[in-house]
Amino acid sequence: MYSIGELSKKTGVKVPTIRYYEQMGLIDAPERNEGNQRRYTKEGLKRLSFIRHSRDLGFSIEDIRELLVLSEHPEHPCRNAHDIAIRHLSDTKAKIKKLKKLERELKRISTCDATVVGDCLVVETLADHRLCHTDH
Repeated sequence: MYSIGELSKKTGVKVPTIRYYEQMGLIDAPERNEGNQRRYTKEGLKRLSFIRHSRDLGFSIEDIRELLVLSEHPEHPCRNAHDIAIRHLSDTKAKIKKLKKLERELKRISTCDATVVGDCLVVETLADHRLCHTDH
């Protein structure tokens, strides 16, 4: 059994986040000892590690919720898990594409050689989106 602090250290998830995941129903509310401290099982540790790794990979809370449900049925086909991962990959590629456009635009406006703010390309572009070269 683990205290919430031990669970936090083992998973790298902050204590308030663990409580938040409990409130959201992603992890079960743990048993409490006589001193009313939360006591987590190895299964709780495993589940929180799963959530942490999923978040590190950028999965949404809703996707994680679905993946957790799927993980509770190891005998089922993994097609649904694949579908969630493929959807997330597609979303990630779209974000990367948008970030690359943003990078190009920021590089362009940061090369301004004006000496006063009144002539600054950064300030002018921020004030008028039509001056942007990319649709970011």
